[in-house]
Amino acid sequence: MFERHQVAVIAQRMRETNNPLMQFIIGPRQTGKSTMFVQALHHVDMPCHVVNADDVVNPDASWLQIEWQQARNLTSGGKAPAVFVVDEIQKVQSWSTVVKGLYDRDRREGTPLKVMLTGSSSLLLHKGLEESLMGRYELIRSPHWSYRECSDAFDFSFEDYLYHGGYPGAAPLVSDDARWRNYIRDAIVEPAISRDVLSLENIRKPALMRALFWLAASYSGQE
Repeated sequence: MFERHQVAVIAQRMRETNNPLMQFIIGPRQTGKSTMFVQALHHVDMPCHVVNADDVVNPDASWLQIEWQQARNLTSGGKAPAVFVVDEIQKVQSWSTVVKGLYDRDRREGTPLKVMLTGSSSLLLHKGLEESLMGRYELIRSPHWSYRECSDAFDFSFEDYLYHGGYPGAAPLVSDDARWRNYIRDAIVEPAISRDVLSLENIRKPALMRALFWLAASYSGQE
């Protein structure tokens, strides 16, 4: 399976013994964030606990506290390092405040837990990072795939890349333009609207907002 260069960075951060900072893997949906940390775990020989907030109906503070404690248990009472990964952390209610309290406790008690967090909603993530977690994290960015990556992984021509963009999940569908368009709309664009934008503000007319979004996208670069 193709590995982005960020995989080596994530694995190296996991192995570091003198770096207590949390690692945030951020980037747009469907750019391979979850795949990257799974690949990185294959390069690291230590116990790990991986959870996904998307798999929980109502991921709240108590859920995260329970999962965090399970990861702490893997350190054998603080004697050996372990990795704790939370995918889509922004789905947890008041996530930044909860993470701050759990992380600060680990630092006070010397618990060697390597915390890796991922998220797709840049607006929600940056709000939490700036409000509660200053000085406690490093960012690992997962941007859209470059032309070289798409060429090496999917044999894209430059014209293919310009038209289809750097979404690896959509690459197997490029031969069927209708399926590709449906995937981009349903798996990338719609979640950005329905999950991210609508969770930030009280939108009184969501249907009108969607229409405005599609109109702006159709006339990109025009007044």
